[in-house]
Amino acid sequence: MNIFETISLHRSVRNFDGCAISDSQAKQIRQSIQHASSPFGGNYTIKLVNVDDVDEFKPSTYGVIKGAKSYLLLGLDVSDARSWLSGGYALEQVVLDITAMQLATCWVSGTFRSSSFERVADLPQGQKLIAVIPVGVPAQHKSFIEKLMRTFAKCGTRKPFSDMFFMNNFSTPLPDDGQFAKPLEMMRWAPSAVNAQPWRALVKGNEVDFYYTGSGNAKILDMGIGLCHFALACDALNVTGAYVNNEFHESGPDGTTYLISFIQA
Repeated sequence: MNIFETISLHRSVRNFDGCAISDSQAKQIRQSIQHASSPFGGNYTIKLVNVDDVDEFKPSTYGVIKGAKSYLLLGLDVSDARSWLSGGYALEQVVLDITAMQLATCWVSGTFRSSSFERVADLPQGQKLIAVIPVGVPAQHKSFIEKLMRTFAKCGTRKPFSDMFFMNNFSTPLPDDGQFAKPLEMMRWAPSAVNAQPWRALVKGNEVDFYYTGSGNAKILDMGIGLCHFALACDALNVTGAYVNNEFHESGPDGTTYLISFIQA
């Protein structure tokens, strides 16, 4: 399964069948965690916790997640923007590997009780637990809460490509047949908090400048997820390059903040 197929298959699932993942699946996921990386630096930790392996562990997600027996946990230095960016970037690599294993996941960043997870997370000093991701096999039927959440977040929809990605200036939509069009389309389908889709990009020749809408570290976490999709698609298309800070970037539209640029080698 290539990265384009994997991204197209990914769906956020909140209702699981109640069965634990197998030992071989857990081993494969832990290997994925070891191999996950980020070019942005920072300080973050990713762990896999199996509920059945931990005495008296009762994870609480306020009813949003049901039936999951395994969780990915993301801890990071919340005072460092690079850690938020890298945490999203690295953990999404693991999520996509899990998707390719035909298991389901769902990013959960604001609707879990941290005290339920922090004891088993055992994070390094200076890190805080900021996201959990259930892992498992979807239940045959969606719960009422899942249906409600998906409706509220419009999980199956995305903003039009032409509203997010531009060429040379922010008045000219990017054509959908350029060298960066496919990677940006994969970014468009990345998950984000309440499906806000904060990513914006301006393509100028061999350079892509990335911006985000809104404010706060949660947006930077989302950008890490989106940039992961972009980078993996570039790798699949043999588009080589590097992320750099371009001090000569264009000013973005009102309500947007410049984050970083990708320069093709």
